[in-house]
Amino acid sequence: AIVIDEVVAFLLVLFFTGTGGLRIVVAFALFRFFDIVKPPPIRQLDAALKSGLGVMLDDLLAAGYALLVFAVGQRVLA
Repeated sequence: AIVIDEVVAFLLVLFFTGTGGLRIVVAFALFRFFDIVKPPPIRQLDAALKSGLGVMLDDLLAAGYALLVFAVGQRVLA
């Protein structure tokens, strides 16, 4: 089954990181890490909102964390 929240959030990440091979791998790894670990406030949001909106916001916040770490990593390594 296709999970639209995962697709939308990851496409958002790709929009800002680009589509180079290594960029896609790093972006995917970061997104999945934050989606699985659910650091604050993602875990609290996930627990508070048990609806489609909560599911979507959970992944959008994970995408935001991934983008933040990707941007910092790009600055540090550049």
